[in-house]
Amino acid sequence: MLAEIHEDLKKRMNAGLDSLRKEFTGLRTGRANPALLEHVKVDAYGSLMPISQVGTVSVPEARLLTVQVWDKGMVKLVEKAIRDANLGVNPVADAQVVRVMLPEMTSERRAELVKVAAKYAEGARVAIRNVRRDGMEQVKKHQKAKEISEDEERKAGEDIQKLTDEMIKKIDEILSDKEKEILHV
Repeated sequence: MLAEIHEDLKKRMNAGLDSLRKEFTGLRTGRANPALLEHVKVDAYGSLMPISQVGTVSVPEARLLTVQVWDKGMVKLVEKAIRDANLGVNPVADAQVVRVMLPEMTSERRAELVKVAAKYAEGARVAIRNVRRDGMEQVKKHQKAKEISEDEERKAGEDIQKLTDEMIKKIDEILSDKEKEILHV
């Protein structure tokens, strides 16, 4: 029973780490990354579709993204969707390709991105602590129901805290790596 609780908490905490990594891929570091356009929705065929469903996003150069649009009639809509996404870029349509040149990063913009990354990391820490709290409550509930002893409750609490500390440390490492990437590109 305690092992199942521990595994569930570990899985939920790892999901929080994965979510943080995904948020970080969307942070522009001056280097082109297809993830920058991942959340762009194109008004295509009467519904909003992810850009990956109307074309192929690629990185031909360090500061250039291209979208090879499959349907010629969609090129202007893709260009408009990228412009409307407020990514700080200016897409240019050229035949069936939309080019997105990423501007040079200023030191002020880099500092802003570091703050945003820190905010994402703090959100992940809060999520991890919430998972820890849920786990502690589950263990207490089992102890109150006399399903486990007080010693088992204390040991489980220590294990949960140790897991939480490991996850927080991983968040700090991921944040540190992202800050280096933003500041030293």
